[in-house]
Amino acid sequence: MMTKPPQSRGGGGGGGGALGRRGFAALLAAAVIALALLCLFYGAAFAPTLRSRRLPLQRRFEAVPADLALSSLPVCDARYSELIPCLDRGLHNQLRLRLNLSLMEHYERHCPPAPRRLNCLIPPPAGYRVPIRWPRSRDEVWKANIPHTHLASEKSDQRWMVVNGDKINFPGGGTHFHTGADKYIVHLAQMLNFPNGKLNNGGNIRNVLDVGCGVASFGAYLLPLDIIAMSLAPNDVHENQIQFALERGIPSTLGVLGTRRLPYPSRSFELAHCSRCRIDWLQRDGILLLEVDRVLRPGGYFVYSSPEAYAMDPINRNIWRKMSDLAQRMCWQIASKEDQTVIWVKPLTNECYMKREPGTLPHMCDRDDDPDAAWNVPMKACVTPYSERVHKVKGSNLLPWPQRLTAPPPRLEELGISSNNFSDDNEIWHSRVIQYWKLMKSEIQKDSFRNVMDMNANLGGFAASLRKKDVWVMNVVPSTESGKLKIIYDRGLLGTIHNWCESFSTYPRTYDLLHAWLLFSEIEKQGCSVEDLLIEMDRIMRPQGYAIIRDKAAVINHIKKLLPAVRWDDWSSDVKPKKDALWSGDERVLIVRKKLWNQTL
Repeated sequence: MMTKPPQSRGGGGGGGGALGRRGFAALLAAAVIALALLCLFYGAAFAPTLRSRRLPLQRRFEAVPADLALSSLPVCDARYSELIPCLDRGLHNQLRLRLNLSLMEHYERHCPPAPRRLNCLIPPPAGYRVPIRWPRSRDEVWKANIPHTHLASEKSDQRWMVVNGDKINFPGGGTHFHTGADKYIVHLAQMLNFPNGKLNNGGNIRNVLDVGCGVASFGAYLLPLDIIAMSLAPNDVHENQIQFALERGIPSTLGVLGTRRLPYPSRSFELAHCSRCRIDWLQRDGILLLEVDRVLRPGGYFVYSSPEAYAMDPINRNIWRKMSDLAQRMCWQIASKEDQTVIWVKPLTNECYMKREPGTLPHMCDRDDDPDAAWNVPMKACVTPYSERVHKVKGSNLLPWPQRLTAPPPRLEELGISSNNFSDDNEIWHSRVIQYWKLMKSEIQKDSFRNVMDMNANLGGFAASLRKKDVWVMNVVPSTESGKLKIIYDRGLLGTIHNWCESFSTYPRTYDLLHAWLLFSEIEKQGCSVEDLLIEMDRIMRPQGYAIIRDKAAVINHIKKLLPAVRWDDWSSDVKPKKDALWSGDERVLIVRKKLWNQTL
């Protein structure tokens, strides 16, 4: 059980008590009162709760003795049912952070210091139900799961979403594609003269970045084309848009083009998309457009649907002239311009960059700048040149999808990984995934999983082995191994960089399956808490969701003692796996299912 502060005793004590005892008792009481006042004063600044929110003070986890199990954890107040700890603007105010609102710093990550982390379980909202399964979820979700309907009324003329009884429906509209994202996508393919009017261009367009994505209907209608989009938006005035996207089962994440690089390596996307995304691309010498340039592949496209591209009023014409000039200086060329949309294309080589006049802005990035460094790295207003290899081969030299999923990517050599080791890794993870599904076979259905996260993704082998299942995988690469993320993108998969000593940038209850391979051992080496990570996993895992934890036996034994406390004891399996080339010694596989509970349980 969790230790609790000692309670004061009532009653008077024995008869005839000496004056000395009474004096001592009075002094002791005064000391306790003084200590309580000090705690109240300093606790307002350093306690793990926010004074204005009146959440009961929770103690941090203490080490669980070897012979004891932790039976319960407190439940957070209902107002925290949508808490995102590192994107909590209430916390920003409490900590008196001086953030530049014009640069969108208030939408960037600012994590609570250790003493202020909550040590309680995030409750589901009242009436929460197990989410509607994919593919039905693309078009409808339970209103009780995300009880926010303001977008339905605000965007009613744009067909973002419609409230329909106990459900919210998604007709597929958007600010610039009222008639449907599917028709808009066909139009883009026709603008680029792609074969058969398909935007995937024979598998050469696979990874897309959609900035200011709304409820991610653009990304939803790319999926039938075997195109996977990272739909990106901040929790701004439309703060539940990404929550809706994830509830629908569409790949998406919280993020903003602000002051830090996006957590993706260079040359990750074949196409970037902005449909009325309301981003000032001209600010700070074009630094935000240069960030898009950094993550676009050679020959990649930037699709821009916005009034600046077509409106004839003086203000929009002036913006268009300046943006066209910036794009030209970045060596972008217009591939097509029709109606409300312009599509620029990025050069395949460094040739245009080398022909620019001396002193042209934006300047080229310094030779010692690492374009793949993307975890808490400030953006830079410079053009990222290609490596000698990319310049020579005139592009990324990637195979079309799906061949690129299992073919060794050219950038493997930058990590010193051989093609044989890459292929062996694929085979090992294919075998491991087969074993995992055999262990869960009696408990899961074909549609049990949609949103999957690999919390320590390595080269993406786990996700690649799930290709024939109707899921998408957020491949998370620890910040200490961030170089591996470019291999994941070169395979046609999605992912991000993260430090698991901090909270992840997503809403509660957004993933059906979490996979953690040796992750707990790694964070312990960093001096971080196993228990904190479990609480974070519980926050982002859906009720009746699963976690596959593969780690050292001692770690697994410790986690098993905590399962009742986090309410992951609905079903579990604990086995010793087969040895393979990735075997770290003394490993076990623990698979658990989270209970569906409410605050009354």
